[in-house]
Amino acid sequence: MTKTSADMRHHKKPIISPLRYPGGKAALYPRLREIVRTNSMTSGTYVEPYAGGAGAALGLLVTDQVRRIVINDLDPAVYAFWRATKENAAEISKLIHSVDLTVREWSRQKEIYLTAPRDDYLKLGFATFYLNRTNRSGVLNGGPIGGMDQTGKYKIDARFNRETLSERFRLISLHAKRITVTNTDGLALIKKYSKMDDALIYADPPYFEKAGSLYLNSFTDAHHAALAKCLNSVKDSKWLLTYDNVPQVANLYSDRRRELFSLNYSAHRVTKANEIMVFSDSLTLS
Repeated sequence: MTKTSADMRHHKKPIISPLRYPGGKAALYPRLREIVRTNSMTSGTYVEPYAGGAGAALGLLVTDQVRRIVINDLDPAVYAFWRATKENAAEISKLIHSVDLTVREWSRQKEIYLTAPRDDYLKLGFATFYLNRTNRSGVLNGGPIGGMDQTGKYKIDARFNRETLSERFRLISLHAKRITVTNTDGLALIKKYSKMDDALIYADPPYFEKAGSLYLNSFTDAHHAALAKCLNSVKDSKWLLTYDNVPQVANLYSDRRRELFSLNYSAHRVTKANEIMVFSDSLTLS
């Protein structure tokens, strides 16, 4: 059964994540907060197997809606960013204030992003962050805002407010001990935390449509099917899932409750997209 949700809009939401993500889910904070409270999960662990910008997770953490969060991303560059954020937020803040916002520096950071050792978390993580904040729509494999010749309406520094970004890292650092950062397969993480009574899993995988241009780790049909098999097999655990509203979702999750919602979506242009949320059987919905 599918219903339309109107209570996901027109609410204030904390903006904590330093990353820009197309289709980021920080806007779902009010709905997720409601689910956490309704299911008495405020002392539990909130898990994002496909974290990306982790906007919703960080919002729930810093407002004390949950006790702990798990940020997981299989992309080694995104993982390096979150690992560095947890362990070296002060160093990142220093770099934010000193780094040049020029095409020359952009090219240098791009080279670091492509060639830095995967375990040099600070170097790779900062390069990932730099490109995310200076690229069009935050897409890591895109070009700089304003173009290489900087003749566009907006320039490379348009989304790089040093003070605002530094404050976000400072705020995250205050809660670092309550953050777990992992770099593992999403299905393995779901299987692990689905066994824990105090865990709420929010899966936000790469979507069916346009995923290839937005995510470095896109899903094939087989990946989508494997995720559905995994989640449906733990229907009595507490989890929810968001997807683009395509027929495949209704087919893969035909036995689960589903709910339509709208989000503003920014990738090259701002649009409002209808998406769908799927719920495990054990979640209580108000």
